[in-house]
Amino acid sequence: MSRLRVATVGAGYFSRFQYSAWKRLEEVELIAVCNRTAKGAEEISSKFGIPYVYEDFCQMLDECQPDLVDVITPPETHISFVKEAVKRDIPVICQKPFTPSYQEASQLVEFITANKGKVIIHENFRFQPWYHKIRELLDLDTLGQLFEITFSLRPGDGQGPDAYLDRQPYFQQMKRFLVHETAVHLIDVFRYLFGEVSSIYADLRRVNPSIAGEDAGLILFQFINGARGIFDGNRLSDHAATNRRLTMGEMKIEGAKGTLTLNGDGEIFLRRFNENEWEKIDYNWHDNDFGGDCVYRFQRHVVDHFTKGHALMNSAQDYLTNIKIADAAYKANEREGKVSIGETL
Repeated sequence: MSRLRVATVGAGYFSRFQYSAWKRLEEVELIAVCNRTAKGAEEISSKFGIPYVYEDFCQMLDECQPDLVDVITPPETHISFVKEAVKRDIPVICQKPFTPSYQEASQLVEFITANKGKVIIHENFRFQPWYHKIRELLDLDTLGQLFEITFSLRPGDGQGPDAYLDRQPYFQQMKRFLVHETAVHLIDVFRYLFGEVSSIYADLRRVNPSIAGEDAGLILFQFINGARGIFDGNRLSDHAATNRRLTMGEMKIEGAKGTLTLNGDGEIFLRRFNENEWEKIDYNWHDNDFGGDCVYRFQRHVVDHFTKGHALMNSAQDYLTNIKIADAAYKANEREGKVSIGETL
């Protein structure tokens, strides 16, 4: 079988995880890299052995005709890149945030659907191994009926005037930050683990005056199955972990049959109802690159879809719900009241 020919655009901080993962996939051949500056593209080309370098995205698509293009750039560039690939019938992986707003995302999804395009959002948190293990335990009905879920986001990277400058400096200028950029990861995880959301309430605030957007807040989720979830995010506070960017926080899931916890080191513990002892849940995972090797796990999933016909998660059409929920959080914060996800935003 011929290898999947992948072209990419982008050479920023996070892209190195994607390039590293692509090189580990034997079914993939990285054929070209594009960047707004030749220097950035050439550095990626040299490091990862990619033969062709471009500054013009459309030229790369027309000359290389890849089987798949990976868009690893900031959200304001995504609409044009995705449209150009879809026009050429080239499948796309697009980095999140998908677009700057829900309205733009909705319009872009309409364009993708009308043109029979295939666009997959690079949402890798649900591919972190601890969430796959938790999903396995939930599918086995280990906790029974679910009552309450809490995720406390505590990366501890948001203090002072230099917050985020060493990795992703554009974070400081984002007018919508905590929910649009970060909490959307957990919105996707919550949907993956606990099902669809019927309504949402949010109380958001900015703590660090050096940034433009909100960096702390509470979001209350009402799930269709009756469970409730709380996202408790504060990027200035930290949590106990060898690597505070591994899980970026801690989770507790309470159900009729017991309680499950996830700590900052990726360890999962189960306490059964009416018992006092905690049982450590053993499972295998690799502490490689970012988030338990979740970038590789996501890309493995995509490759298996194209080469083996496996079902695909996080199509643009499905991911639009995550963006709608994130937008509803901002609406709820403005209204100081609950917002139904069924509302037109």
